[in-house]
Amino acid sequence: MLSKTARQRAEALLVRFVFALFGLLPVDAASAVGGAVGRWIGPRLKVSNVARRNLAQAFPDWDRAAIEATLVRVWDNLGRVAAEFPHIDYLIANRLEIVGIENIHAMRDDGLPGLFFSAHFGNWELGTGAAGLQGLPLTLVYRAANNPWVEDIYRKGRTVSSQAGQIQKGSDGAREIMTVLKGGGHIAMLVDQKMNDGIKVPFFGRDAMTASAVARFALKFKCPVVPTKVERLRGAHFRLIVLPPMDLPDSGDAHADTLDIMTRINAIIEDWVRADPGRWLWLHKRWPDHTKSE
Repeated sequence: MLSKTARQRAEALLVRFVFALFGLLPVDAASAVGGAVGRWIGPRLKVSNVARRNLAQAFPDWDRAAIEATLVRVWDNLGRVAAEFPHIDYLIANRLEIVGIENIHAMRDDGLPGLFFSAHFGNWELGTGAAGLQGLPLTLVYRAANNPWVEDIYRKGRTVSSQAGQIQKGSDGAREIMTVLKGGGHIAMLVDQKMNDGIKVPFFGRDAMTASAVARFALKFKCPVVPTKVERLRGAHFRLIVLPPMDLPDSGDAHADTLDIMTRINAIIEDWVRADPGRWLWLHKRWPDHTKSE
């Protein structure tokens, strides 16, 4: 039996090989092939049962056919995201229209540090680099891959598009974020994954353990918090929507203000997902009641 290290190295070689193949294909062909593979394989995987339960609880009026049809779209989108990864910089420069570009420019020119948040929607890898092309370099905060060799592939793949750097989530990462914000920099975060050490915040009518870092940093630095979403329009064509900064509470109660901000953030993401459920990554164990059932 292979050791853990040997398995991880083999996995990384496979990922590198697959990404190389997708990189050789024209971007539209790569995206289409990735989507087809995702639709074929994804619904058969055990992790899809997490998505099925999530969808059934989020949309209790849906029948099984509606859930399965949405699950196929989820895997189509995820397969495309993976296949498009070698083409990130081309997509940012050529296939991404921006709505709300004035909000990027305002953040660039206001002299303040700032926070952008998004979700695993459309192709979430594209938004950070788009801001960089507008003269606003962002530092991406992300969850590291479990496999260190795969992690190296992902980091190198994002090197150009992330512009200002990358920070892994965690206690060390929090200190790095503080340093960036103290220096007047700008941070981009995906905030729709379950965090066991987060706070309970409503999401689709149920409490979801939610990372509160974006709210805590916003309150500490009194800096703008901007919602962003990358929509998949068709195939490998996208739209980045950048909304105006959120109004921040200032009640003097840090706990209440943090909960207020995160409740509104989750509501924004929920609205995005309800509008197009097949483009969100339902595969996360987003709610606590899934932790023990898998």
